[in-house]
Formats: sequence, C-alpha cells, structure tokens
Amino acid sequence: MSFSSRDSAGIALRRLTTQRLVGDRFATPVEAVAGLGAVQAQDYPGAKWALGLRTHGVTDAELDRLFDEGAILRTHVLRPTWHFVTPSDSAWLLRVTAPRVKAILAVYDRRLEIDGPLLRRSHRVIEASLRDGNHLTRTEVAARLRDRGIEAAAQRLAHLLMHAELDELITSGPRKGKQFTYALHAERAPGSKHLPADEALAELALRFFTGHGPAQLVDFAWWSGLTVGDGRRGVAEVGDELMSEVIGGKTYWSSRRAGAPSAARHTVHLLPNYDELLIAYRDRDGMVDASVELAAASIISHVVVRDGRVFGGWRRTPTRDGVLVEVGPLGTFDAQARAALHAAARDYSQFLQATVRVRGL
Repeated sequence: MSFSSRDSAGIALRRLTTQRLVGDRFATPVEAVAGLGAVQAQDYPGAKWALGLRTHGVTDAELDRLFDEGAILRTHVLRPTWHFVTPSDSAWLLRVTAPRVKAILAVYDRRLEIDGPLLRRSHRVIEASLRDGNHLTRTEVAARLRDRGIEAAAQRLAHLLMHAELDELITSGPRKGKQFTYALHAERAPGSKHLPADEALAELALRFFTGHGPAQLVDFAWWSGLTVGDGRRGVAEVGDELMSEVIGGKTYWSSRRAGAPSAARHTVHLLPNYDELLIAYRDRDGMVDASVELAAASIISHVVVRDGRVFGGWRRTPTRDGVLVEVGPLGTFDAQARAALHAAARDYSQFLQATVRVRGL
C-alpha cells in the first residue's frame, strides 16, 4: 500500500499516526488528552477506551482513578457536550469556546426562562453548596437549588449546570460510586492557565491540527465550535509550525513535524462511541472502507476501522465471565484482517482486565 497523502486512504493512515492509534503512543492518558486538545466524553466508558487506545498499558481502572483524583476533568467545552480536558488547559479552553456554546444555548434558555439574574442566583447557590471540597451529584445540586426557590429539573437543571461549567464555576468532581459529581473549578484546577484571546485561539488550532491532521478548516470549526474564520486566524497566529497541502481540491493542515504514517496494512481498531478519529471531522468523505455497502457508511459510533476507515460496527455485552464483542456488518475480511481484529480484542481485554470474546466473524 502506498502511503501517499494524495488520496483518502493516505489521509486515513496519516490520521491514525497523528492521533497515536499506531506508532508512538502517548506516555500517559493526561498527555493524550492534552495532545488532542480535548476528547469528547459524554459516553464516559467509551471516552476512557479512546484514551486507552492511545496510551501504552493503561487500564480502565487506572483511568477511573485518574478521573477521581482530578488529573483529567470532564466538563462542557467546545461543542455543547462533555469533553475530557486537563486541569491546566480547562480555563483557556473555556474562555475561547464558551461564548459560542452560550450562543447556541440562548434560544433554549429563553424557552426555559433562564436569564442573567437567575444564573447569578443559581451560581451563588451552587458555589456555596460545593465550597471546601463538598462534591455533590446532580440530584444533590438540584435539591440545593430547589431549597433556595430555584426550579431545577430535567433540561432546565442541565442548562443551569452547563452555564456554571461554561463560566468556570464548576467542573467534574470524584465519583460517588458510579454517580458523577460536581466540584468548584477553582478547587479542582487551581493552576489552570489563562491565555490572551489570540494566544488561546492559536494554541487551540495548533493542538487540533497536530493531534488530528491532516484536517481542513471546516473540520476545526466543527470540532471547536468556532468559525472557519476563527480557524483561519488561529492558523495564521501559529505560523510555520503548521503546513498546508491541497488534496483532491481541498486544503488540509497538519503539523510540520508530523512523520510518515506508521500503519501497516490491515491495522484494525475497535473504536468507541464518538471517537476523535471520526467525530472530530466535519468532512467525512473517504472515511468509509470501499468494500462496505452504503448502509454501513452511516455507522459513526462503536465502529470497526481497518487502516483508519470505517469497516463495520460492534457492540459490547457484559457476560458472567467477561465481555462479548459482537461485530458486523463487516466488509470483505481476509485472514490478515481477521487476525488483526482478534488482536484488537486482546488489547480491549487488557484494558478492561477482563476476558473478551468476539462473535460475528
């Protein structure tokens, strides 16, 4: 197989390398989050596996520990959904992306009768409730708000909490059992960096194109929640650290330091929901293997990828003695690809520290 960047297959292979799914992995999960800039994480188990795929030797239990310790935070940033971020990056990421998220929320806020005075009242109650490391679940925060006369249920509660996250008031705390909690951002990320607006935009562009390239400005705009114009300004601020190339009439950006693709033929991965290899790109042309029928091209979660392109789907079912991974539908699968899929299942088994069986081949 040619590793030319002149076609979609070459782009897919290069992205496997820049996203550290092949070749040199990140040394730690924290480095993985920082290297990618942010990792979509509304599916918490899936987001942990996304980090496991990119880090040598880490386990699911170790990621739970890092999350509970606050080495990795989970908060609303970029698009209006949860992402993993590092404590040191959380403040500047929020400053540069929160205004756009709030603009998206505005129409819903009006329907929910959420305005500035209400948010100020809500923020005061939440801050007082979480002060001095008093981490609370969503249900517990809702009870505190209701006690102070603030209606807080369902979507209204979600928006009140999201605004508190976007305003750098709260972030994720350690879990209580399997329940997530909220904590004060100032207590959870006391050393978080604050960057000037132009510097923050440049840093965000550098992280994205270094960790996701080759990618287009429309991809950056989708991933970050900002505009194509913002992306253009960010790339200009970065300067010579990024390079552009035209492939198929489209302009792609990547790190000038990016090496050649590390993937060999028949590299197979079991990707989780919303993995950055797929969700980070607005333009998904060429991201589906040519042997897969059109119906399978709609798969964007829990996907089997071969050589960086969607090849089928999978689902996980807990069993008495471990986990059953059921795959399908799959495109043309030869013996080498079959062996690579079983190797991917072994990697998943090591991550979960549980027996993983594959069915559907």
